[in-house]
Amino acid sequence: MSPIPAPLAPPIADRLMGFDADGAPFLLGGRDRVGGRLVFPLPADEDRFEPVRLPDRGQLWSWTIQRFRPKSPPYAGPAAFTPYAVGYVALGEAIIVESRLVGVAFDALRIGLPLRLTVEPFTLDSGETRLTFAFAPERPA
Repeated sequence: MSPIPAPLAPPIADRLMGFDADGAPFLLGGRDRVGGRLVFPLPADEDRFEPVRLPDRGQLWSWTIQRFRPKSPPYAGPAAFTPYAVGYVALGEAIIVESRLVGVAFDALRIGLPLRLTVEPFTLDSGETRLTFAFAPERPA
């Protein structure tokens, strides 16, 4: 499986995510060839880890709200800080990933909330735009 380049900008990190033929994002995990354990993101050790396309839907397992500007370093964002939600998203029974949560009011967050993968632009200090992943509430059918 080889990721197709993002249509608008490259991912913020290698081996993190890819895009299918329709441009839909997916996360890249790795399955340990010996023990079968699933990890995210895909490790660089290709002899040990087989690439796995992770599900793009999941459920909120836990969350918190980042309400204050983190210390610098490592935080290198703008001085004007906007609170944001961070959650653990269960992708099936096999793996839970940490992600920013977008498109949802803080008071609407609840354990079990159905979520879908999306991408968000991220501007580097150089001014270059990259894409990172996030999860948003699943749209009703």
